[in-house]
Amino acid sequence: MLFTGFTKEDFNTFSLDGLEKRMNAIQLRIQPKFKELGEILADDLSAQLGEEMFLHIAKHARRKVNPPNDTWLAIANNKRGYKQHPHFQVGLFDDHLFIWLAFIYELPRKAEIAKTFLKRIEILEERIPADFVISLDHMQKKALSMRDIDLETSLVRFRDVKKAEFLIGRHIKANDPVLQDGKALYALIKETFETLLPVYKLSYE
Repeated sequence: MLFTGFTKEDFNTFSLDGLEKRMNAIQLRIQPKFKELGEILADDLSAQLGEEMFLHIAKHARRKVNPPNDTWLAIANNKRGYKQHPHFQVGLFDDHLFIWLAFIYELPRKAEIAKTFLKRIEILEERIPADFVISLDHMQKKALSMRDIDLETSLVRFRDVKKAEFLIGRHIKANDPVLQDGKALYALIKETFETLLPVYKLSYE
């Protein structure tokens, strides 16, 4: 495996001023790593789910002035896009790496998925470890651990508020040594995704 992990320089990308300079650094430093890591993860998920899963790497194409505060890879069961589908993500802010199973506001079936999760909330409570975190907005750094969040209230908001989102996974601080060990980080991400597979499958029931 070529993937070597993420370095301090990768995280420092987000301190570079200007759209062009930051995008160049994202493309040169981070996106090649996303490709190496994402192709392996997509193959793993395809095998586990019994359907082809496709890698997408954020292009930030709509940005004309403000540089991105984070960047990510996404894996979904659709070749053309991922935002309208439940998908897996790995990405970086300046101070942490995130590993998500993501249900974001573009989902056409958002309300139906939320209703299923509320009806089967015991699956989420039983399958998601207490130290996993939940975010209700993928553009914000903030996330709460499973032990600290009101899961039912969060899911009701996800169901009823148009822009509400629901992301489950892990945050790893930028200074955590595991990030610079490609094999160990891959294993951690793979294990995280495997833990979340029952929730992913539930979203299609």
